[in-house]
Amino acid sequence: MTTITARASRGALGRRLRGERLAHYALLAPALLLSFAIVLVPAVATAITAFTDWNGISSSPAFVGIENFQEILADGLFWKALQHNVIWTVLFLTVPVVLGMGTAVLLLTRRRSRSVYQVIFLLPYVLAAVTNALVWLNIIYNPIAGVVGYLKDQGLAIESPLANLDTALYGVAAVDMWHYWGFLTVVYLAALRQTPAEQVEAATLDGVNAWQLFRYVYLPHIRSTVALMFVMIVIFSFLAFDYVYLLTQGGPAHSTEMLSTYAYTFAFATFQFGKAAAVGLVMGLFGLIASFVYTFVSRKGFDA
Repeated sequence: MTTITARASRGALGRRLRGERLAHYALLAPALLLSFAIVLVPAVATAITAFTDWNGISSSPAFVGIENFQEILADGLFWKALQHNVIWTVLFLTVPVVLGMGTAVLLLTRRRSRSVYQVIFLLPYVLAAVTNALVWLNIIYNPIAGVVGYLKDQGLAIESPLANLDTALYGVAAVDMWHYWGFLTVVYLAALRQTPAEQVEAATLDGVNAWQLFRYVYLPHIRSTVALMFVMIVIFSFLAFDYVYLLTQGGPAHSTEMLSTYAYTFAFATFQFGKAAAVGLVMGLFGLIASFVYTFVSRKGFDA
């Protein structure tokens, strides 16, 4: 009798666990279907299109193998765009990171007013890209009515950086960094505030200076956040498009051409969707490499 009761109990427990498992799958199904529809399907379609000659209209793309990749790799403009993306990545891995981290550390001491500062710093990030671009084009970079025009009226030999082949890329990057660094400030501040207060107090009592406090107390606790932001910056840098297109459309004379604008031209100017998809795969490759590096480092442990 005891054996029969135990078996019945195990059977009931098994049915309950199977029911819970099915409920979990049912709750996950909408998210999985959405990811499948808007991520996996377009990704597979892009990968297939990269090996075809398709104008975006015909119903029968012609398979061309690796011809699209051979043509873009033989194009000097592709390498120029790739170089600009690398420069863009280096800029974003340094300037906004240093600004964001430095400001976050300073805000740690502003207990009452830091919420106000966070809102102010985050405003450019939450505004539409077209709004930020118009502000800089009309108020900052305008050679007649903007800050640049005012400085010229004061006798300074200055011009809009967007009009110079050597400075156009940095002029566009400055706008995007102005929009982005406040976001990093908020993220880093949130991570810094998770540092145990007793460790900070103990280090302060030991007489460490500000740099030592950051290096040996704060940094070990936020290393994973810093690494994640580095990966996100690399990914976003190789996807950079909005501010480049809004401010210069890749000009003047391709001095701000990026892989994204290069692919955009193929897709919507010459209707060579196969080549555009091939460029898109190259862009995704760099983000994939960054993700693998982050995964590898996180498995090893950030505190090692």
